[in-house]
Amino acid sequence: MRLEGREIVCVGFADWDTPLPTNQHHLMGRLAERNKVLFVESLGLRQPRLARADLRRIARRLRLGFGPPRSRDGVWVLSPLVLPFHRLAFVRRLNGWLLPRRVRRAVRRLGIRRPILWGYVPQAELVLDALEPERVVYHCVDDIAVQKGIDADSFHAAERRFAARADLVIASAPNLVERMRALSGRVLEAPNVADTALFARALEPGPADPALEALPRPRIVFHGAITAAKLDLALLAELARLRPAWSLVLVGPLDMGTPDTDLSALTRAPNVHLVGARRHEELPAVLRGADAGLIPYAINPLTSSVFPMKVYEYLAAGLPVVSTPLPALAAVEAIAFADDAATTVAALERELAGDSPDRRQERSEAAAANSWEARIEQIEAALPSP
Repeated sequence: MRLEGREIVCVGFADWDTPLPTNQHHLMGRLAERNKVLFVESLGLRQPRLARADLRRIARRLRLGFGPPRSRDGVWVLSPLVLPFHRLAFVRRLNGWLLPRRVRRAVRRLGIRRPILWGYVPQAELVLDALEPERVVYHCVDDIAVQKGIDADSFHAAERRFAARADLVIASAPNLVERMRALSGRVLEAPNVADTALFARALEPGPADPALEALPRPRIVFHGAITAAKLDLALLAELARLRPAWSLVLVGPLDMGTPDTDLSALTRAPNVHLVGARRHEELPAVLRGADAGLIPYAINPLTSSVFPMKVYEYLAAGLPVVSTPLPALAAVEAIAFADDAATTVAALERELAGDSPDRRQERSEAAAANSWEARIEQIEAALPSP
């Protein structure tokens, strides 16, 4: 099914304006170049806490939740007013009334009729009757149900219903594929990819990010959310201790709704540098100044289904990559794996010793096949025509 000249309503699990774009932002932004896309922002599946980030999001939603769809980056964005206490049956019923009315009003305003419904969360089922979609896609890129504050029972019940209704289920990690195949006979395994052309610019001559230019080499870089939910903070602190001459550079936001993240062991280390977030288009300059890319994720129920987008971003930039042994990455031969600080040091030393301009070019060229454009073509081939 050709994804061109069509109308798409995407129900996401994040807001559109986020410091860390994810699969949903990259894919919908590209599809919006050839289609009309309405992006319905997060339904607030995680119960909010009295944390600064959560309070900001609540205030933002109250400000935008009564307004019409707004145009952002070529995408129409709708902020739904729903209650974030999904474990309560009466709240689910109320949301089941509120959300369809809000979405129905938005699609009428935009002139959208019988769109493709693209759900990154199974609660997209709430708008099935309101939209009468020509096709339904369930795009499963995380095991959301294991996240703290999510009502797993109601999530899994919605997932069973929505996956059975979907014309195509897309899953980004092997264990997600296995679970989805128990729910649907129409599953496409599609790991996260990257804007490989953008990140390949790291190999071109030019300035590196100024924060890195001032640091001694080797510079070991991680970019992404700096949160205890995913990162092995103890591993990072021990890595910094074992190699005090190395610069360990962490690039990303610190406050992403996880107020319990304790970074004190890292902030005390003189060779750990938390340089803040960068816009997506600024990351090639960061990686131009790096000597290796690091994926220091903790191994836990949440990360067991994670395929980080930074894998192919690092590789497209030509960098050697060392990762903890995430199950979803087992088949990626270009990565070196290490499960503690000592083996991470050894893996990085081997990768740094074997690196060269030719090797970087080889990595980048091999990564080019894992682009968003290639992924869209794969989805088009798998999505049945009306």
